[in-house]
Amino acid sequence: MSQPVPKAALYYSPASIWASVPLLALEEKGYGSDEVDLKEVNLATGENFRPSYLRLNPAGTVPTLVVPLQKTLSPEIESRYKAIQDTKAIVEFLDKSRSAQSRTHTTSTAPSPSLAPATIAFNVVSGQIIELLHSHGADPNALFYMNARTEGELKELAKTLLPFVSGRRETLSKLLADSDSGALHVSEKTKAFWQVKLIATDKFVQVYQDAEKSEGALSDEARQARQEYLRSAKAAWIALKDVLSALNKEVIGPFVLGDQLSVADLHLAAWLARIASLSGASASDDGNAAVAKIEAHVGDGFSLDREFSVAEARRRAGIPVTGVEPTERQSKLAAFWDAVKERPSWKKVYGEGLH
Repeated sequence: MSQPVPKAALYYSPASIWASVPLLALEEKGYGSDEVDLKEVNLATGENFRPSYLRLNPAGTVPTLVVPLQKTLSPEIESRYKAIQDTKAIVEFLDKSRSAQSRTHTTSTAPSPSLAPATIAFNVVSGQIIELLHSHGADPNALFYMNARTEGELKELAKTLLPFVSGRRETLSKLLADSDSGALHVSEKTKAFWQVKLIATDKFVQVYQDAEKSEGALSDEARQARQEYLRSAKAAWIALKDVLSALNKEVIGPFVLGDQLSVADLHLAAWLARIASLSGASASDDGNAAVAKIEAHVGDGFSLDREFSVAEARRRAGIPVTGVEPTERQSKLAAFWDAVKERPSWKKVYGEGLH
């Protein structure tokens, strides 16, 4: 009797933006539940910093895809596993591993459309969009921590994020203490990694812990830390204007490359969902409402060009055009939101809300 093919395992967090990209890909590619195990990593308790996870992903990030490689050792050993730690590489692997041409290691009979751009020109556009979304200026994780530009906003944000960063700090402190005492044996490189993460986490913990205090009640050090935080937060959201404008210009519409969904759309869908969530939008909002909330949250009168025909966008996305005036226009990002939120993959990943 032949041995069953080992399953791949996707390590993810439900609240992680970049883990949402391969989750969308699994649905779009039609992978069956018997082909990929989903293993949740608790970021709030710092599970991603533990040695067992760092052996899979030394950067301590999610997602990580662990895939079996058949017969790479000897006849006595059936498989070896490799870990793919980069979101872009994970999605490319998932796209290539299940296609009309290659059905190796797949059991699902669901359609498997290619997500790769069809032409060299489209491949260039797709690559540029993905690189922009993963650039420093567009970093949605930084905006997650820096989503407060006034003392009042900071007070509200701290209520949500203080327990999260405190849990991470507690885990990092214990890991370092255990390694110093000899209860845990790790390399000096791992210790240094934990120390860097602890320093970065401590900065947020201190600012959030002091959020309830008035500026006059702060020590000089705490006051300086708060002022630096607010300055950095304002700069981060100002920088987002250029990113949003560039995306709105480069997207062909209604999807990144026009009528057909591609790998770039998965990255943009997850990124835009996070930005919309931070701006107070919900999964039930249509594109115009979601983008309007983003524009208002960015502030300073920021708005995106509205030059894309709503009727054309809906026709090309296969969405009913009823009740739309021929002259009605919207931004390309709003049209993208309307198109992507109709897909079953979006509804599965964001069915319980944006994140």
